[in-house]
Amino acid sequence: MAIDGPGDDEEVDRSTKWAENRTDWAEDRTLMALERTFAGWMRTAFAAIAIGIGFRALFGEFDPPWLARAIATMFIALAIVFALGAERRACRAFERLSSHSVDAPKLPNIKLIAYSISAGAALLIVALWVLSNDTLAPG
Repeated sequence: MAIDGPGDDEEVDRSTKWAENRTDWAEDRTLMALERTFAGWMRTAFAAIAIGIGFRALFGEFDPPWLARAIATMFIALAIVFALGAERRACRAFERLSSHSVDAPKLPNIKLIAYSISAGAALLIVALWVLSNDTLAPG
């Protein structure tokens, strides 16, 4: 049977504080990882938009003529899915966590970024189908 000495309570308090600090730091690292993941999904959305535009520009003279637009639309619509899906997942995760030493992103900013990319992609799809080939052709 161990007898508590005069410094044992102090030792327990110190190790408890260290454990709490490690937990707080882990939560902060998780927040930063979530930010990087969200940014990665936004880059993926932009890449899908670029692939759609590039496909349309490169293969604009398909036969039938609507096929290049349809494939480009598919990639651009995929960008909308990426942006909105990333926003939903990021917001759910950020609501569960709290920051301690780092600045957590504001949820309205996350939503603004995702919705702006989605709205721009949707407008691009409309422009892709509304504008005629003569309008899209350079010179």
